[in-house]
Amino acid sequence: MARSALLNVMVQAAMKAGRSLSRDFGEVQNLQVSMKGPGDYVSQADRKAEEIVFAELSKARPGYAFLMEERGAVEGEDAQHRWIVDPLDGTTNFLHGIPLFSVSIALERQGQIVAGVIYNPAMDELYTAERGGGAFMNDRRLRVAGRSKLIDSVIGCGVPHLGRGQHGNFLIELRNVMAEVSGVRRMGSAALDLAYVAAGRMDGFWETGLSSWDIAAGILLVREAGGYVSDMDGGQGMLDSGEVVAGNELIQRALLKTVKKPLAAR
Repeated sequence: MARSALLNVMVQAAMKAGRSLSRDFGEVQNLQVSMKGPGDYVSQADRKAEEIVFAELSKARPGYAFLMEERGAVEGEDAQHRWIVDPLDGTTNFLHGIPLFSVSIALERQGQIVAGVIYNPAMDELYTAERGGGAFMNDRRLRVAGRSKLIDSVIGCGVPHLGRGQHGNFLIELRNVMAEVSGVRRMGSAALDLAYVAAGRMDGFWETGLSSWDIAAGILLVREAGGYVSDMDGGQGMLDSGEVVAGNELIQRALLKTVKKPLAAR
């Protein structure tokens, strides 16, 4: 596939950060880890990857603003463009030696996500998308799965953990979904969950309590692979609400209806 110069910049930054993460992943037992909150860890590897991405993107496109997990918001001279970056999505997986983690980079232009990259260095899987240009994994074009019924579907989710999320609400959602689908999976990286929906590996995905850097690139991947994404109200405020429901047209609609169903209706 032919990539634009802009997407090449993003790929280069993601892969360089990914190589750094791979080296640290190989010595995961020796990482020094600080606790940012209950069950929410920040490692030296995470900070180093973010520095790499920040340096690469700043050099290639000086003036663009940033929104990053660790660094937060960084104002830029160019008010039309903003990088949204998660240098290590799936930190807990990373620290436990589970090879499901990623670097996620999205570019927002005038409020719209126009390019996205998600890279899992442990599996050397590079997911890319540009608005109107399709979605790809290692240069192979992606399409969402074609299943039309929840009963045939495998659905991904995020699970609230200690100190985060609405546990009671999630248990209602999970009970509703479990009763309707072939299987439920919890991967531990929302960016990869959305990439897997784009690749047809999972038929749908839902999660709440996310940050914009967790999902910005993945939202574009799903859309460019022919899928649909909304928040829990069926709107397009995912980056603000931290809610996401994704799948092909039929599965996304059915999944949204199911997760919003009150338990009493069961």
